[in-house]
Amino acid sequence: MKRTRFGSRDRLSREAAELQRLATGLSESGGKLEDSFWESQLADAVDGLLRHGAEDDINTALDRLFEANPRAHDELADMVESRAESNQVEVQGQIFDIQLFAAPVLAWSRFSIPACSLPKSTLQALAVQLGAHVFGADTRLAMADFLFSPDQLPRSFCDTWQLTKQLGEAALADKHLGIDASTMPETNRFLSDVRYLVGTIAVPRGKPLFRWNEADGGNKETALKEWIKQGSPSLEPLLTGCAWQPLLADAYHAACRNADRLSRPYSLKASVAFLQTMLGLMPADIRAVVGPCYDRRMEEYRVSLGPKSGEEVYHGIVWPLLGTEDEATDAAGEIEAVLRETGVKEVLFLDHHFPMEFCDDCGAPLFPNREGELVHAEMPEQPNAAGSQILH
Repeated sequence: MKRTRFGSRDRLSREAAELQRLATGLSESGGKLEDSFWESQLADAVDGLLRHGAEDDINTALDRLFEANPRAHDELADMVESRAESNQVEVQGQIFDIQLFAAPVLAWSRFSIPACSLPKSTLQALAVQLGAHVFGADTRLAMADFLFSPDQLPRSFCDTWQLTKQLGEAALADKHLGIDASTMPETNRFLSDVRYLVGTIAVPRGKPLFRWNEADGGNKETALKEWIKQGSPSLEPLLTGCAWQPLLADAYHAACRNADRLSRPYSLKASVAFLQTMLGLMPADIRAVVGPCYDRRMEEYRVSLGPKSGEEVYHGIVWPLLGTEDEATDAAGEIEAVLRETGVKEVLFLDHHFPMEFCDDCGAPLFPNREGELVHAEMPEQPNAAGSQILH
């Protein structure tokens, strides 16, 4: 995925230098035919590095281009993502396109949000519904039998390429991919988070990948509506004690970016609902304080929630800036609109340059109070009986 990078002073390898040269050529191309020339060479170079696990060369080239040539950086990032999440396989003279996909689910709970192995019957039911409502009629589908947290997704482009390869082979063999749950890292616990179904489709070259690519396939909104309707009964047993919202399955990196974007307002809404559930604190009685936090540039807003009648900060939410967003982007306006939609009437924006400070003891981010100080969010010690409510 595209992400903010800052320059590295490491020595530039020959392979990284070649990536820079090819990406720069593509960024300066004047027409489609020249695009094809550069894209073919860049794709071959990226394929070789992914195949040999040369993650450092890829990241070094991206680091250098981020500051020196942003347009070339974006071309390279797009190519690396594309080659990591897709490939071609020839089977008995027929060429299949392989596409890694993710189907995110936004969730929140006052308990732990599960990240777990999928029962065989559940996996099969989810695959049937995705095949019927999201993917094209000629696709073969394979899924990993695990509900992933963000901490458990592939951590590098090379890891993503390996997963694409394994799942692609499974799709062509009409199988699903078993994941050894004992090898999965522990996931961080958050009030609101994302869970991911991950798989691949294998489709004969030239055939539609997605339902909305077909002449009679409708659009993405129709596909999402049907996926929510038909897929939810299979998701419900996996997310006991959670409120949750399925998102549309899509190409892996695009789906992950969409989940990152939509998880921000979802987390705000979840936090207001959490305070109402646990403390009986109605949205109209909540004060929100919003402050921008900086490292070498503005990185995120931190939003604290507490009672209008006091100075306490009960809960905090981090709203990170994504992609090309910066302090000129109207994220503050979006934050305010979401809070007011939930019923929060008092929203205080602080004109500060807060540092990215965290608690020395537990590592949690610190959040601004109305006095402009960064403090630890602390729930009251004795929540009232409203906390006994069960979330659905």
